[in-house]
Amino acid sequence: MQHLNTKFSKLIQSRFLKVVKSQGYVLTLGTQDAWRDFLTLLKLHLTPKERAALAFISLKSLDENDAVLTAEAAIHEGAGQPIAPLFDHVDEAAFWADMANSAELLAYCMASYSAMPPEDQAAFLDHVKVRRAG
Repeated sequence: MQHLNTKFSKLIQSRFLKVVKSQGYVLTLGTQDAWRDFLTLLKLHLTPKERAALAFISLKSLDENDAVLTAEAAIHEGAGQPIAPLFDHVDEAAFWADMANSAELLAYCMASYSAMPPEDQAAFLDHVKVRRAG
């Protein structure tokens, strides 16, 4: 069987080997950054048709409810509402903000600011002023 695997691995296109090897790394690491980087790699090495086939078969591996939720999350404009933190609140907020559209960013910023106690509002404004000046 080893001989067959060696022969087959010589037939696989190098761009596919890069994707498969990177997928192993991503699954091992399991971090948000690794998955984001993997998205870039998929776009670089796979055609839209190949990515669609991969997405299709991945969705088929889920139960119907999870498949629908996953597909909706993938195609939704913006980020939707923030989810519970995977690591810590700062990490999750940064991850969400990277995907959010302008309307979502403004809505959550204004609501968050309004919900802060006055001393936190003042600290936030000081932070914004320092960043703006720099």
